[in-house]
Amino acid sequence: MLKSRLGFGMMRLPVIGGDPTNFDYEKLNKMVDTFMKAGYTYFDTSYVYHNGKSEEATRKAVVERHPRDSFTVATKFPTFLLKEESEIEPIFASQLKNLGVEYIDYYLLHNFQTVYYDGIDGKGGIVKTAHLFDHANKWLADGRIRHLGFSFHSSAKLLDRILTEHPEVEFVQIPFNYIDCESELVQAMASYEVIRRHGKLAVFMEPVKGGGLSMVPAAVEKKLKEMNPNASIASWAIRFAGSFDGVICNLSGMSTLEQVKDNIHTVQTLEPLSDHEKQQLREVVKIYKDAGPIGADLSKYAGLKLHGAPVTGILEAYNMCQLQPDPGFADDNNYLKNTVAEESHLDFFGELPDEKVILADGTDATEEVLKAERWLIEHSF
Repeated sequence: MLKSRLGFGMMRLPVIGGDPTNFDYEKLNKMVDTFMKAGYTYFDTSYVYHNGKSEEATRKAVVERHPRDSFTVATKFPTFLLKEESEIEPIFASQLKNLGVEYIDYYLLHNFQTVYYDGIDGKGGIVKTAHLFDHANKWLADGRIRHLGFSFHSSAKLLDRILTEHPEVEFVQIPFNYIDCESELVQAMASYEVIRRHGKLAVFMEPVKGGGLSMVPAAVEKKLKEMNPNASIASWAIRFAGSFDGVICNLSGMSTLEQVKDNIHTVQTLEPLSDHEKQQLREVVKIYKDAGPIGADLSKYAGLKLHGAPVTGILEAYNMCQLQPDPGFADDNNYLKNTVAEESHLDFFGELPDEKVILADGTDATEEVLKAERWLIEHSF
């Protein structure tokens, strides 16, 4: 059976009239009860999901309806909203109130990346200047949080340094799927290996890449059906994510009772991937990338950089975004700004220096690469 368990991501909940803050509690309560009846207990929310109302929904659907020892709740501090240290304690106090709990089982510092941890200049971002870890360690010491972690969207190199500097961290939440494991910028596999090398646990998010591994290009679907005509397209991604040790859970943002039941069935009945199937998925990755506007073969750009970032990484990220159901809201488009900050201390959204991209045969590829970079800048946040 699969090694890791299912987590309920409280970020795409059923709502009424399209209002992200008007929850359909009749539907949500059934979803929660079905999830828990199947033996799953991990609910993942945050300060910002559903326009700041997801924690309240978690309280009403989970905390107020089930014994406290029958579930675990995870929520996240909004690192990206923080302007000064004086905001930290009031935000945390409001989260406890929103959730209606005296303690939070799994508390994450949300969306760690280069620009927040080190700052663009490399001298220290808001995480350091506001002493965010000092506050989190105090909450850990007084029992208001039970396990401390962070969600992460940057390089494996930075992740290694953060875990070295903060051994108190127990777990890290990362995007993880068979596409992102092969990504030069997302570095999902390298990040997972860093987590395990430090003796920490992982939480996997985006196991189906926001739907991008359930609605795949035709050539990918053909290959997967050849491998097993009876398996759903998404099940390959879920099996891949479920085949790793040291994982607290695989998160799925669920909007309907049918999705809850389907995820439960998938996790409870599927077996981990064999070595042969893993090799087959590596071929699927190439087919997937080939379906994009740039394709999988970026060898002619090897070793070239633009604004400190590998050109191959820029083009791969652009190519991958175009293959997603919502190209502007893919993981890949947000990693480049951190690479540029980490390698060159440049503001991705500011004025970037004029640089050329010249191939080994003398071809000037600058405009092609700048087009991809400009698109990624426009669709990053």
